[in-house]
Amino acid sequence: DRIKALRYETPEYIPVGVGVLPSAWNKHRDALRRIADRYPILFANAPKGERDYEALVRGTHVAGTHFDAWGCRWENIHHGQEAIVTGHPLPRREDVRGLRAPEADVGLPHGFMFLRLTDLRGFEEMMVDFAEEPPELRMLIDVVLEYNVRQVKRLLDSTNPDAQPILYFGDDLGMQTSLPIAPETWRTYLKPCYSRLYGMCRERGHLVYMHSDGHILEIIPDLVECGVNVINPQFRANGIDNLVAVCKGTVCVDLDLDRQLFPFCTPADIDAHVAEAVRKLGSPEGGLWLKGEIDDGVPLENVEAVCAALMKYRGWYREGGGDRHESAAALSFPS
Repeated sequence: DRIKALRYETPEYIPVGVGVLPSAWNKHRDALRRIADRYPILFANAPKGERDYEALVRGTHVAGTHFDAWGCRWENIHHGQEAIVTGHPLPRREDVRGLRAPEADVGLPHGFMFLRLTDLRGFEEMMVDFAEEPPELRMLIDVVLEYNVRQVKRLLDSTNPDAQPILYFGDDLGMQTSLPIAPETWRTYLKPCYSRLYGMCRERGHLVYMHSDGHILEIIPDLVECGVNVINPQFRANGIDNLVAVCKGTVCVDLDLDRQLFPFCTPADIDAHVAEAVRKLGSPEGGLWLKGEIDDGVPLENVEAVCAALMKYRGWYREGGGDRHESAAALSFPS
């Protein structure tokens, strides 16, 4: 159904899933596991066996100080959630001239391109660089890009497109209400990077999935031009009607349901929220996936509500459920 949905080939179900942060597993443990057991379709990576929830917390999700291959210092004060970068190895612009990419191949973690730049320089210094456009800006981008090209080559050499047609990438390009830099600046400096990396994947027969937190509306068409087949944007930062205008019928959306709503609303609110997403972004032909992310701030009753709503609406266009030929706008959903 995922492939059919992204190709608009009339999937039987809307592909749906739930992601759970290690902090939520650690807090709720077997109570959360019982919910996962009731909805096995949604929880592909639920802990098995002895259910060692502490073992799910790995890497920079562990409370404390960490250093990555580039020399960035990460600090974590919330065990089970992601750390933040507090130590930037290139605090001065002239430091960029001495940068060398790591010899170690660490793949393409979340934040492999744009966020990597801000990790290395610091967010404010990086914004000044984009504003002033010194030669060091291009130098920095080139070093990070060439490292990522190396990682993509390694990934492609080890991946069979028939066995794994979709390759997954994540890089947060937006803020809560806007892009951090002007769209034209993004197109000048960053669009060629994603175009090169994703073009390599497409040339080898892979489909490209891209996660990106924050407001990214203005550059979604550019990401499609770069080779993205499935875009994973946030509901609240972009707005459902805006996503309909930019994406519907153009690129498959794996909608990141409203994580900022889940901790504070009622189960009825969640049902209405998922219904709205299906009503507005869905169609019998496809083009929509749905994803809910759960952290330790979401009450268990709302976790259950997310799961129940996803299961309720995933089959709306299925034969015997909703009328496949009825327009989404005409369907009866909770207000």
